[in-house]
Amino acid sequence: MELLRLLTSSFFVVFLFINCSFPEKNCKNFKTGSFEFKSTIDGKDYVSKFIRGDSLEIEFFNGIVDTSSVRWVSDCEFILKNINPKKSKKSISMKILSTTDESYVFEYSIIGDNSNRKRGTAYLLDQNSN
Repeated sequence: MELLRLLTSSFFVVFLFINCSFPEKNCKNFKTGSFEFKSTIDGKDYVSKFIRGDSLEIEFFNGIVDTSSVRWVSDCEFILKNINPKKSKKSISMKILSTTDESYVFEYSIIGDNSNRKRGTAYLLDQNSN
């Protein structure tokens, strides 16, 4: 009886381990490259394109070019600090949550404002753009 209980418990643990999948996270594949991010603001769709190198990101959005410094704090988290134009002194925390071969899902917020976190998906256009 005890052996049956042990076998049943072992089977259940193995079953859970096999069926519980964690999101794929190959964040290093998205540290640099050209990307596209689509968003909806006040019911209108926008496309933002950006090029990210090891320490610099240049974003092209709605006819405006922004430059930010990039500081990686882990393989999947980085901080963006606006350089030009100097429209904001607040940095943005970015965290990659999951990846595919061609995109990554991320979460972002202004540092210190965790109550206003948002999510998005960035699509890889070219990994060798820098």
